[in-house]
Amino acid sequence: MRILICNDDGIEAPGLARLANAASALSDDLWVVAPDGKRTAAGSSLTIARPLTMRRTKPGWYSCSGTPADCVVSAMTWLFADAKMPDLVLSGVNDGRNVAEDLAYSGTLGIAREATFWNVPAIGFSRVKNPEFTDVDDQWLGGLIASLWQSRANWAAEGHWLSINLPTKLPAEIKQPRIGRDKIGRKAEIVESDGERTVITVPRGRAHASEPGDENAAIDEGFATINRLNWFGETRLDGRLLHGISERRQAD
Repeated sequence: MRILICNDDGIEAPGLARLANAASALSDDLWVVAPDGKRTAAGSSLTIARPLTMRRTKPGWYSCSGTPADCVVSAMTWLFADAKMPDLVLSGVNDGRNVAEDLAYSGTLGIAREATFWNVPAIGFSRVKNPEFTDVDDQWLGGLIASLWQSRANWAAEGHWLSINLPTKLPAEIKQPRIGRDKIGRKAEIVESDGERTVITVPRGRAHASEPGDENAAIDEGFATINRLNWFGETRLDGRLLHGISERRQAD
């Protein structure tokens, strides 16, 4: 079984090493491709028609000068171009929870989303800031990955991936919460202003808003949360609206 592991915190991030160690209980055919630096909130962005630098840092481990999603693309198109493709893509473990708007902004989940474009099952892992690590953490996480792999027929449909948030302490019970709302870009701070030119910054951090039943509430209660996401969802337009648009276009 071949496993590709990526992240958005960089090749030297502790969470990446922990995820690789946990996954090693499932397979010894592990490959790691991660950004050469932190790429928070990179989402699913790709580097197109510009050079990417791939550097082998140790056997099976490569840093990439691009985005988190670039790590998947570079692996599929270069690293595994003439070799067996991965059976599973794992992402993380992100340094901080990924909830609410993070489902769109997160580089960790952008990796999992990109993997589904290659028809490879994918799981993104995130954990709260400053967790209480113990000797059983990696073993518990490895067991969770193994369980999810064995049950992949129930969740790894085309275009779907899993987002898992880990609480402060492991082991933990698992809950599927409602996706909440927790605004990231909430305000702008003026750095300097000179006539027509103003420099602003949107500071890091969030409100940590929470309502009963959402991800933040479940994580704060000590649960590991799991959500099944997909990239092709849509809401169909009402046929009467389409008819009205068509009539107005014809009248014009």
